[in-house]
Amino acid sequence: MEIRHLVTFQTIVEIGSYTGAASQLGYTQSTITTHIQSLEEEIGGELFTYEKRHLKLTPLGRELIPLAEDLLATHDQIKSIQCNQEVKGVLRVAAPESITISRLSPIIREYSSKYPQVRFILTNGTCEQNQVDLISGRVDVALMVYPELHPEKCIHYELVEEKMVLVCSKDGPEHFDDYKLENNRSIFITNEEGCSYRTMFERYLVKHDIPPFQTTQLWSIEAIKQTVMSGLGFSFLPYITVKEDVERGKLHIVNHSETFDPIYSHMLIKKKKWLSPAVQAFAELVIKSIPSTDNDLE
Repeated sequence: MEIRHLVTFQTIVEIGSYTGAASQLGYTQSTITTHIQSLEEEIGGELFTYEKRHLKLTPLGRELIPLAEDLLATHDQIKSIQCNQEVKGVLRVAAPESITISRLSPIIREYSSKYPQVRFILTNGTCEQNQVDLISGRVDVALMVYPELHPEKCIHYELVEEKMVLVCSKDGPEHFDDYKLENNRSIFITNEEGCSYRTMFERYLVKHDIPPFQTTQLWSIEAIKQTVMSGLGFSFLPYITVKEDVERGKLHIVNHSETFDPIYSHMLIKKKKWLSPAVQAFAELVIKSIPSTDNDLE
């Protein structure tokens, strides 16, 4: 079994196609096909199949992901012995949009400046999806905004409590009780299903017998903020994502008497026998940077 065949397999999993993997690795598509066929012959079964023209992993392929990851990590460890723990290679990080737009930019900038030989790949997804990608080996580090976590098979850092706020337009109601009136037609403007703080807010409404609001689901926090600014409704977001807009008077924090569960930023790293210097350096930078970020409500 050749390392380059496992690299090809992992790249196909990450990108989702033979063509994309060939482009990234600098191979012809026939070479990519040969690599996978060689792996399948050694393992004794198909790794990929097509469903409605979409490439899908077989159960055998899904089982191979963590094993290939461990073998490639060991290979990287052996190579790093020769380069005296030089920080290089590829670092794959998954984060929700809220952390990406509010906290990660200066961290990535500093990391890229310190470690220019690392190719940094950032993906955005829901917290649930980010954790799935971490466990499956698609990413090296997952950042999340979530209530308390006790994950298995992961190195876990609870970074900082994220203050959550209800926000409306500058001319909106002062108190959340105004939104709960039967004749109020304001809309809850939020992001995709699976978002941890959207889920927490909607469960709170059910638990406390608060009638559900009409919901508008948008594709980004910036779109949510702009829609709220227009006066259409309200949203429930981490304070760090709206801090500048509140300070500039574009958004207004809605007072409330609700008691929401605390929610935190987390960093998860899959437990391995060996962590690459690139992962270790990123983790250290995140731990140093995020707790010092201003997250206080005035």
